[in-house]
Amino acid sequence: MASTTASSANLKNYILVTLAYWGFTITDGALRMLVLLYFNQIGYTPLQIAFLFLFYEVFGIVTNFLGGWIGSQLGLKVTLYTGIGLQVVSLVMLSWLNPSWVQWLAVLYVMTAQAFSGIAKDLTKMSSKSAIRLVVPQDAQSSLFKWVAILTGSKNALKGVGFFVGSALLTLFGFVNALLIMAGGLFLLMFTGLMLPKGMGRIKKKVKFSQLFSKSQEINILSAARFFLFGSRDVWFVVALPVFLREFLGWSFYQVGGFLAVWVIGYGVIQSLAPTLIRRFGSGRPPQAQTIQFWTFTLTLVPAAIALSLQLGVPANIAIVGGLMLFGVVFAFNSAVHSYLVLAFTDDDKVALNVGFYYMANSGGRLAGTVLSGLIYQMLGLVGCLWTSMFFVLAAGLVSLKLPNPKPSKAIAWKAGDGD
Repeated sequence: MASTTASSANLKNYILVTLAYWGFTITDGALRMLVLLYFNQIGYTPLQIAFLFLFYEVFGIVTNFLGGWIGSQLGLKVTLYTGIGLQVVSLVMLSWLNPSWVQWLAVLYVMTAQAFSGIAKDLTKMSSKSAIRLVVPQDAQSSLFKWVAILTGSKNALKGVGFFVGSALLTLFGFVNALLIMAGGLFLLMFTGLMLPKGMGRIKKKVKFSQLFSKSQEINILSAARFFLFGSRDVWFVVALPVFLREFLGWSFYQVGGFLAVWVIGYGVIQSLAPTLIRRFGSGRPPQAQTIQFWTFTLTLVPAAIALSLQLGVPANIAIVGGLMLFGVVFAFNSAVHSYLVLAFTDDDKVALNVGFYYMANSGGRLAGTVLSGLIYQMLGLVGCLWTSMFFVLAAGLVSLKLPNPKPSKAIAWKAGDGD
């Protein structure tokens, strides 16, 4: 009876954490699309648009570095709903933007609002993924890869929904009203936090601040690979691709937002199915170091192939759509295995600290990719961004060669009860 009660409580907590993450994710994707399309429409250059997201990524790095420590001291419930609250602040703040302001003031104001959003995003992500490690009971750790992949994959699918929601709201209601609609929805979502247990993820022993710098070799290697992996995506996906579709192919807001939405949704679906697919077509064992090495080196071929296709005169619509679909599939497997390995290398009492550190590297890669996306696109076009992406993936693969396999005592078998 006690076991059944505990399982019900864990399921309830998983659902609450997932719903909070889902709601936040839709607004996060929508906000990115709103800002990108709106400021492109009023005449900002790709590099200027990239700088609008600069603080979003910078403060994401800081948040991931400190967020794990804060979560271990105050509990993941506090950090999760603080993140959602800060997103509400960011949305309302952006709604007060005055188009008549001089450009430097408008850019600084948007960057500041985006800083709150960056803090919000990484507090929410770190808290959600750490919480999953805790709500899956110890006797069901075989299914951890499955539940992590479901959370991450569904998040990416809903971020794609957010892209479409952002472009639709911008078209139907305008920039300001779209922001206020999303802020109101998130504010209502915060009340679900009343049903989560207090102190989730908080550890009894105080963690010294200096311990934030002390990580295992596995976490350090995986974090370095994550930096280059996500930099490889954002260097062409964040600014360069939407601007290219809008300016050179003449796509409408709906077409740009809808296409990116479909891509991210498909990427999320593949990521959710990754455990089943890898088990069925692989050795049946949980992911090993060789798994991430295979998928990373495979990914290097995709941006190179797209760049070559464009240089050889293949119609851009065909090269971009086909290449992006292939990139999404391979990248989804990379991301799913990464999300599993960081938890497989982590003990329960260090989960918030290690996941926070790991996603700090993720934010660092996104920051580098975002800035380079605007800069390289302005200098060398989309082809230049794609070649840069290839070199970033190659760097991730070379780093991952030093990654050991999870120890048998910590590796999470997935045959039993496993079905991302």
